[in-house]
Amino acid sequence: MTQTNTIGWNLKNSYQSLPELFYSDAEPTASKNPEIVFFNRALARSLELDDEALQSENGKDILAGNTVPERAKTIAQSYAGHQFGSFTRLGDGRAILLGEQQTKDRALYDIQLKGAGKTWYSRGGDGLASIGPMLREYVISEAMHGLGIPTTRSLAVVKSDDMVVREQPLKRGILTRVAKSHLRVGTFQYANVWGEESDVQKLADYAIERHYPHLMAESKPYEKFFEAVLEEQAQLISSWQLVGFIHGVMNTDNMSICGETIDYGPCAFMNTFDLSTVFSSIDVQGRYKFGNQPAIAHWNLTRFAETLLPLFDENQEKAIDKAKNMLEEFFPRFNELWLDGMRAKLGLFESYKTDYSLVVDLLDAMQAQQADYTDTFLALTFDKETEDTFTTTTEFKKWKQRWQERLGQEGQSWSDVQDNMKQHNPALIPRNHLVEDALQAAVQEEDYQPMQKLMDALENPYAHSSSQEALAQIPVPDTPYQTFCGT
Repeated sequence: MTQTNTIGWNLKNSYQSLPELFYSDAEPTASKNPEIVFFNRALARSLELDDEALQSENGKDILAGNTVPERAKTIAQSYAGHQFGSFTRLGDGRAILLGEQQTKDRALYDIQLKGAGKTWYSRGGDGLASIGPMLREYVISEAMHGLGIPTTRSLAVVKSDDMVVREQPLKRGILTRVAKSHLRVGTFQYANVWGEESDVQKLADYAIERHYPHLMAESKPYEKFFEAVLEEQAQLISSWQLVGFIHGVMNTDNMSICGETIDYGPCAFMNTFDLSTVFSSIDVQGRYKFGNQPAIAHWNLTRFAETLLPLFDENQEKAIDKAKNMLEEFFPRFNELWLDGMRAKLGLFESYKTDYSLVVDLLDAMQAQQADYTDTFLALTFDKETEDTFTTTTEFKKWKQRWQERLGQEGQSWSDVQDNMKQHNPALIPRNHLVEDALQAAVQEEDYQPMQKLMDALENPYAHSSSQEALAQIPVPDTPYQTFCGT
């Protein structure tokens, strides 16, 4: 059922200008007695939606999948992907796109219901989701936004009386996800394998017009397009590494063309610094471990380049050479961005050749001593000892003297140095035990206050407030933690 527009919807359906290869029609599965348990008022307003109206009965019915807004044309999108290195045909198995909300500046934002019901791509599944994973994506994606990391956003989570059967019967949940788009590397792989060369070109033209319109007038728009995506990924992955975020399932279908973090399944934040950290229960080989994320991004970009080869040059050998040359730029660019970010975390304003060894020596010592990543940088910022006593070791004290000498070379005041560090070292991250405790209260007791308290503290993680400090206690010892592909 279509609902009359009283909320401020201005939905477009530009994705459906692509050939039907790229999507299939889909209808949301209605929810029984839906209840909005979390609502992102600020995000609603930024989308130019009436936040009060969206929380009314009419608005709730849209967020629950019981009705659709005016001009919505509900679809599920097609894509493929290399999942842990193995290629397969995929698609939105439980996510339905309502359309693209267009704001006054003509920007488009996908409005998608996740856990909305069966689609053509559900492969025998029910297309539904339980409330826990939807709440988890809400808290992590909004925490990432607070950290200043490009990400899909969460507008609302709705709980219903419907039960979904997983290991046990669980209450159903629906997440309203907002994204600049859901175009993925896997979307291009899908077109490359199951479509024609013209379909890949149409998809590339659409992606350029939507995300990189300044490239439309370029003489070599497809090469520039690839370079732009490479730059976005170098920036994104470096930002992950700087805060200790581990995505957990960096399949090609989970790499966004517009450079947003997408699909918060088995993700988590690292406590103890260790390049081999893996949280996902299914990543038994450590393919997506923390230290391997840059290499996987490069691997995924290589798969992306393969789909664009005919657009780079009619001569395949020349096209491959162009792709190789562009791909060679990834690691130098990533390293530059990462090192600049580490300099900022250490309060450094200038670039010295010795900075790389200064940073790496600190990280090596942290890994050897099993030091907490976030807490170590906070200890440096506020000149205090860490709870895990790493900062009392002789090795750290020798390193700290080198760091202080390096600071002295710049001649900045401690006040300016500390301000720089405070802006780049979060007071609080969504530590695993905090997230799990909040989710347990929400799912098992329907007590949403712990999660709301955590969300409030994560809204501006660089505020360094007393409430954040109270939540920032690290778990000692760092107990084993495992995540699952539930979202």
